[in-house]
Amino acid sequence: MEEKKPKFFTRIKNKYRLVILNDSSFEEMFSFRLSPLNVFLLLFSATIILIASVTAIIVYTPLRESIPGYTDVSIREDLTKMVLLSDSLEKELNQNKQYLENISLILKGEAPKELGNDSIIETNHSPEDALVKSEDDSLLRDYIEREESFSLNEDNNSKSSQLLFFTPLAGSVTNGFNPAEEHFGIDIVAPKNEAIKATLDGTVIFAEWTVETGYVIQVQHQNNLTSIYKHNSVLLKKTGDIVKAGEAIAIVGNSGKLTTGPHLHFELWKDGSAIDPVELINFK
Repeated sequence: MEEKKPKFFTRIKNKYRLVILNDSSFEEMFSFRLSPLNVFLLLFSATIILIASVTAIIVYTPLRESIPGYTDVSIREDLTKMVLLSDSLEKELNQNKQYLENISLILKGEAPKELGNDSIIETNHSPEDALVKSEDDSLLRDYIEREESFSLNEDNNSKSSQLLFFTPLAGSVTNGFNPAEEHFGIDIVAPKNEAIKATLDGTVIFAEWTVETGYVIQVQHQNNLTSIYKHNSVLLKKTGDIVKAGEAIAIVGNSGKLTTGPHLHFELWKDGSAIDPVELINFK
């Protein structure tokens, strides 16, 4: 065996000439000097290059999606998100449907249905039980009555119009409405960086800095109503912008000379006369 090894390595290193001749004239056209080792190395290198090229094409081009059983990871993630979103929307839709049905029953004077996690569960009540309000029933009735009370009614050409005010900022009222002391609004204290919302639909007619009250924004509403928001840190709207009720228009601040801390000074005017906002809006 030891004598054969040198002979084998010697044979694969031996040079051979590959000659291509013209069949008619026997003229030499091409010739190559090759050895078995060179041929093996050439084929091995070509195979490696071919495998690397095919792998790169599969990994970095859309061609990989045509492989059976392979799916794009992003498509799978999008499908998962869509399924979760549709499930959440379905649950929220069911809850809103239950809520509206209970409001309808309460307005008719009937007992509301109990709210379940995914469906409405009907329960049988005796006449005595129907006379006793549950805690949820009382809270819902109080909410409806409170929403109806925070409205402004007026006669206009024998027609009654009603406006529902959105709470501009929920917080503690530290200084109330007092025209005798020229305090034509209320002061509301709320957490820092809290958003201030428009109380009604309207148009911004003033959004500027003033020395005494800092950043001020004023919105004109229908029925000659005007709302004013003072001492803001940032104004999110500019003059001429159309705003919707509940849309953020400013951030609570402490700007201007006439302030001792972060709060909102809110005023409500109608036909040039100041109105006590507490009589129309729930700030809790």
